[in-house]
Amino acid sequence: MPRKRHKPEEIVAKLRQADVLISRGKPVADAVRAIGVTEVTYYRWRQEFGGLKTDQVKRMKELEAENTRLRRAVSDLTLDKMILAEAAKGNF
Repeated sequence: MPRKRHKPEEIVAKLRQADVLISRGKPVADAVRAIGVTEVTYYRWRQEFGGLKTDQVKRMKELEAENTRLRRAVSDLTLDKMILAEAAKGNF
């Protein structure tokens, strides 16, 4: 059975749904079962996306992707710089 990957917007919606159920007096285990995830997943999502709104989550994911792209560019440039430094010394 393939695993389902939830989009950040879906995660925020499910967390809100669970919060509503919990505030109505349902136990956490029942609320988590109602949204269709495990307790571990619920607590992990709550830790990562707890107080965020849908647009904030979308922006966070965009920034993470940009950060990854920039880190890769910096590492490539650093490697090029090290290669050129070695070539300039004549130790190749």
